[in-house]
Amino acid sequence: MQAKTVFFDLDGTLTRSGEGIIRCARFAAEKMHSPAQPEDWSVFIGPPLYDSFRKFCRLGEDAAAEAVTWYRKRFTETGWEENAVYEGIPMLLRSLRAAGIRSVIVTSKAEAFAVRIAERFGLSAYIDGIIGPGLGERQPDKEHLIRKAMNCFEGPYVMVGDRVFDMEGAARAGIPAVFAAYGYGRTNEAEGAAAAAGSPAELLDLLLPEGPRARGLFLSMEGVDGCGKSTQQKALVSEMQRLGWRIVLTREPGGDEIAEKIRQLILDPGNTGMQDVTEAYLYAASRAQNARMRILPAIERGDMVICDRYVDSSVAYQGGGRQLGAERIRELNAWATENCMPDLTVYLRMEPHEALSRRLSVSIPDRLEREKDSFFLRTFEAYEKLYKGRDGCRVVTVDAAQPIEAVTDEMLRRVRQRLSDLAVMGRNSAQG
Repeated sequence: MQAKTVFFDLDGTLTRSGEGIIRCARFAAEKMHSPAQPEDWSVFIGPPLYDSFRKFCRLGEDAAAEAVTWYRKRFTETGWEENAVYEGIPMLLRSLRAAGIRSVIVTSKAEAFAVRIAERFGLSAYIDGIIGPGLGERQPDKEHLIRKAMNCFEGPYVMVGDRVFDMEGAARAGIPAVFAAYGYGRTNEAEGAAAAAGSPAELLDLLLPEGPRARGLFLSMEGVDGCGKSTQQKALVSEMQRLGWRIVLTREPGGDEIAEKIRQLILDPGNTGMQDVTEAYLYAASRAQNARMRILPAIERGDMVICDRYVDSSVAYQGGGRQLGAERIRELNAWATENCMPDLTVYLRMEPHEALSRRLSVSIPDRLEREKDSFFLRTFEAYEKLYKGRDGCRVVTVDAAQPIEAVTDEMLRRVRQRLSDLAVMGRNSAQG
């Protein structure tokens, strides 16, 4: 399907916004003591709010306008964030950008809300424009919005949406439409569509049948033992899934079956005679297996890999803690990983004595955790040297000594910003 610019509906096409929309519609209907209520509140997803309150709640013109005001009050406060991106949308938008195809949001939602949602959920970095009605505007039909977008961007065009309003608007504007069958629309709403897609992956195949696919992203998490990586990893995974990423989780040492066997060997408390050099090579061996079997294939598929520790851990623990030398460890692992390094590393910074006391209070210590305090101090100092001056580049440093909720909030905010920066860098590289 040939297109220079793709128009995307927002609700039900890029994001799963049903929860927030339905809650806001119910709230507004209750405030207005509406004489009627729809059996299925999902009818509010897609069409203009004013029309929906008149049609489904049987409100008059002035009452419908007031209902929209109540709806937007709750939506402004909480409803806009009761949302999530469909899995695969980041891959779709990144791939279209790599192919030189523009992506534009054309939505009946108030433009100000659409902008806020696109920014919060990581879409704005891949979007070339957002077209929607103003807050004080009685929402125009989709044809009007599509024609407005056509005046701003180069064709040929394709409209992608999940409701009959998107299909009809595209037809009246004289452009083909693709029905997002994974959204909120019913099958009969696809009438007039040039094609239908059952998932964002199918949509990508329709829009870009033979074009390049964007690579995925690789995130690692680092810090001394006990800094809270396990807790914060769960929060990071949940947030990235909410942004539409398909996640591949792995850890080091570990990964696939072979790498996990190496992990057991490294951490076994009974292996007290293991030499420091042997330990370093075992970590590199596990990493070589993990990189080739899990990390690199996932990145190639367009997934996001989140890895609990990676090369930086060996630089800190074996290079610094074992005093084998940072550069020697880097060289060993560059060969082991084919120079595959993370796009972003979250460093949970915590003083070693506090971190280890937390760790030992909840678990039986493994072989490394039984080391002397001096080992962990050298490891911490190696991390500090490694990341000095690098915060905001590949590394996001977070004060892990804060309360857990504060650590999570800071980490997620900064990771979202860094992902946006990476997208802009990729766009400028593609344009250059």
